Amino acid sequence: MDVTLEFCDSTASGVSDDVRSLRQWLLSEPDLHGRVTLVAAAPDEGTLGSTVETLMVALGPGGVATAVASVLISWIRRRVTDINVKITRPDGSTCEVSASNVHDKHAESVRELTGWLTERERHRGDGVE
Repeated sequence: MDVTLEFCDSTASGVSDDVRSLRQWLLSEPDLHGRVTLVAAAPDEGTLGSTVETLMVALGPGGVATAVASVLISWIRRRVTDINVKITRPDGSTCEVSASNVHDKHAESVRELTGWLTERERHRGDGVE
């Protein structure tokens, strides 16, 4: 199961930097090597290239969802600017995580986000955890 992490409410110039920064944090987690992909948006008319606004993460067995949730929330908590990330599962359901709703709630937020990421897969029996 792939989930997308899309940056919302960021300035256009800072979005790509934020995406690349989070990608580096995710790749520093051994369980996520080879599972994180940058997704470039189509270039706006009149621009020379596309911007990167989205990451795609392949979830699977072995605690990958927990690793994604933990890294994402740790990364957000260390931000000095406001950030809002929308996470979308393949079924189209979404969850938004922002700096304002995770500060001082690390463990609780990781559990909630991990549960949300794996909810549908547990019911299907795919074993994603």
